[in-house]
Amino acid sequence: MRRCRRVPVRELRGKRCLITGAASGIGRATALAAAAHGAELFLTDLHDEPLTHVVEEIRAAGGTVAYAAAADVADHEAVVALGVAIHAAHGAMDVVMNVAGIATWGTIDRLEHRHWQRVVDVNLMGPISVLECFVPPMIAAGRGGQIVNVSSAAGLFGLPWHAPYSATKFGLRGLSEVLRFDLERHRIGVTLVCPGAVHTPLTGTVTIVGVDRERPDIRALIKRFERRAVSPEHVAARILDGVVHNRYLVFTSPDIRWSFWLQGKWAKPYEWTMRAANRYFTRVAERR
Repeated sequence: MRRCRRVPVRELRGKRCLITGAASGIGRATALAAAAHGAELFLTDLHDEPLTHVVEEIRAAGGTVAYAAAADVADHEAVVALGVAIHAAHGAMDVVMNVAGIATWGTIDRLEHRHWQRVVDVNLMGPISVLECFVPPMIAAGRGGQIVNVSSAAGLFGLPWHAPYSATKFGLRGLSEVLRFDLERHRIGVTLVCPGAVHTPLTGTVTIVGVDRERPDIRALIKRFERRAVSPEHVAARILDGVVHNRYLVFTSPDIRWSFWLQGKWAKPYEWTMRAANRYFTRVAERR
């Protein structure tokens, strides 16, 4: 895990911080943690009511929310309008965090085009829209800053059934890799977060196309995932540590860190493991 020599954002106190997906899960936990560190928050989420609750929670704890509004990051015009409103009233951000995301799993013979399209629109084009609207003003302001893109272990490994999700998370990883070097001359760092299992509402809402989530074996699989999952608060702490130390790759659990290291050192065991996992998931999918 490499670091740039210069750290653009040494502390969050007084820094303007945009967080997408702020109403639940990792986004909510990160917003609460950033507020506790003195950041001035700009929050958005698809769902207005839970976002309002998070804003109230932050303010009740003494945190600062300068702006909060519901927006669908998959709607480019909505993101443009968000950027215009924020910049007109408050100026450029210091930290931009792309946290919002959805998950749809399934095999290619069961997935429909609409499944692929929605995941791509939210998980990849959404962050791209946010970066398009918020990074140029950061460059123009000349203060440096930090970008956080939340990818996934599915952006590192070929996990079974994850093709649409992995396509977006690998894409976000590639985007981050380019921006990491493109933006360095502007003193804007990039942090790519690759969580493994995290106990968030996404676990309970993920769509598995062609598979009944209520089947006992599927429920057991989800429970096994949840037992290995870390809390959103743990992930938030790792994210903020990544920001103030300008870390590029941030892992939230040791199993993902070591698996990524092993993948690079021994490709064959990685391929064997992925194929074995795929055979297992295929057997599960074919049960009736």
